[in-house]
Amino acid sequence: MKHMEQLLYLIPLLPFLGFAITGLFGKTLSKTIVGSIATTMVFVPFVLSTLLFFNLNHEHTEFYQNVYNWIHYAGLNINISFIVDPLSVMMMMIITGIGTLIHIYSMGYMHDDEGFYKFFAYLNLFIFSMLLLVMGANFIVMFFGWEGVGLCSYLLIGFWFKNKDYGKAARKAFIMNRIGDLGLLIGIFIIWNQYGSFEYADVFKSASMGGGSTALTIATFCLFIGAMGKSAQIPLYTWLPDAMAGPTPVSALIHAATMVTAGIYMIVRSSVLYNLSPDTLHFVAIIGISTSLFAAVIGLRQNDIKKVLAYSTVSQLGLMFLALGVGAYTSAMFHLMTHAFFKALLFLGAGSVIHAMSGEQDMRRMGGLKDKIKITYWVFTIGTFAICGFPILSGFFSKDEILAAVFAESPFLWVLAFISSMITGIYMCRMYFVTFYGSFRGTKEQEHHLHESPSNMTIPLMILAFLSVVGGFLNLPHLVGEGAAQKLAEFLHPIFKYTSVSMLELDETTEIALMVLTTIGVLTVIYFSYKIYTKDASLPKEDHELKGLEKVIAHKFYIDELYDTLFVKPITWLGGFTHNIIEKRGIDGIVNGIGSSVRFSSTMVRLLQNGNIEYYYLGLTIAIVFIFILKLIL
Repeated sequence: MKHMEQLLYLIPLLPFLGFAITGLFGKTLSKTIVGSIATTMVFVPFVLSTLLFFNLNHEHTEFYQNVYNWIHYAGLNINISFIVDPLSVMMMMIITGIGTLIHIYSMGYMHDDEGFYKFFAYLNLFIFSMLLLVMGANFIVMFFGWEGVGLCSYLLIGFWFKNKDYGKAARKAFIMNRIGDLGLLIGIFIIWNQYGSFEYADVFKSASMGGGSTALTIATFCLFIGAMGKSAQIPLYTWLPDAMAGPTPVSALIHAATMVTAGIYMIVRSSVLYNLSPDTLHFVAIIGISTSLFAAVIGLRQNDIKKVLAYSTVSQLGLMFLALGVGAYTSAMFHLMTHAFFKALLFLGAGSVIHAMSGEQDMRRMGGLKDKIKITYWVFTIGTFAICGFPILSGFFSKDEILAAVFAESPFLWVLAFISSMITGIYMCRMYFVTFYGSFRGTKEQEHHLHESPSNMTIPLMILAFLSVVGGFLNLPHLVGEGAAQKLAEFLHPIFKYTSVSMLELDETTEIALMVLTTIGVLTVIYFSYKIYTKDASLPKEDHELKGLEKVIAHKFYIDELYDTLFVKPITWLGGFTHNIIEKRGIDGIVNGIGSSVRFSSTMVRLLQNGNIEYYYLGLTIAIVFIFILKLIL
């Protein structure tokens, strides 16, 4: 197994080499070579991650590699070390697998962009950072990766930097994530203060033997603040919809399948700490269901195809946090995986639609595309029905598992989660039917240029569509029989060796009843959406037609405006006041005043130096007389 541990170096190293090669020399290479290098540097780590996956077994539940001892001083020990266990290898395969598909897709989508080589350099740097985050064997390495993906998110959201609005969206994402990251850093420091180590193994073992405490509750709460920022939960969620300013492959990779799930991964990795902090878990559940419902309602009146998917991502992440809040860690990871499949598919499918529509993103200007771009239509159908929870598709199994876990803990929370799931079906079907059915509503020029995307864009879509169909079979419910059920739960079981998971089990009748009820709800939503937007040919209202609650929802409950009033404008005013009054008039005034005084006094003294010796003698005489008088007086 020694050779397996050596692979741990290569997995994060190769994407970093890809970043260095494409970043330094990409401008001198052809686009085909740049794209091929960048894609290979992600595909090979996927192969290596798969090898590690197949070498994990009951005898070898993890691989550990200490790269080097970074800091060893006065009791502070920080190692740059990696760990591969069921949790990290699952994330590694998602990151590199979907990352490979998105790199291939990007070769077609970004082919005509002048920053082609730079885009792939950023993508490789992101993959490197994300691998650091999930492979790190301690909180410090995880934090390096955490900050790295935040930097790459900023670079990729603002990739088309000549557009000032895109630059503002990138800045917004960066700043809001820094707020969350401060909480994460404080939590990490508290953990080190409590347990004297940053290493997962040492911290989790000590925590399991020591029990809960107020300090641990504060630490887990601070860690969750970091998760709220990175995974776009209330109140730090508003950056994610604006992040759609970046190229569509960025939305698929960073803001749907990987980076935004970092908060989920971090809490599952720290599950022993959260189990000892039930108050924090309750807070996680409340934030999760609140975010899920709130974002779902906003999604009902969005017309930008990428904005609909963005709010859908926020809502689905809320469901995952709800699962974490009730202790269903495996269920959260299951939905994280299936969501990565169908949401990456939906974002890339949306990119294919936008590509066909010559850059148009408003679904009200589309329509009738199902016969124009048939491959995109069919894969988008699978992605839409998967996220809705259509039977047999992956989202059906993962959502049902979350709903069952929530019902066992709190029927009230289940009702809220069920409502959120049904709203998801409504806005997703609305987008799907309005985009692909009815008559074409775009311009003549757009209709003339309508065409299916090239194969390097459609092949990744078809692979993701396949995964969106079969992904749910990786963790079938107990109803199918013990032999085939809960395979993912069995695989992840070793990571919970210090975690006491005591979830309530539902009886078979209740579980079937919940599944049937959810299925009826999903089918009903699909039917009425089809009737409204296809048979009755209803279309989303234009902005000027919206009134009352519809207008409030369309404007996202004016949360951005509220934040602008409460935080942005006061900080901008304070910055202006500090710059104009304190710095310019105060600090600069004092410094410049001293300089002016010296210059004035030197000018005055210089006037006395006129070169006339008679004046010098006169001055000397006056000075002597003055001194003599002072002597007499004193």
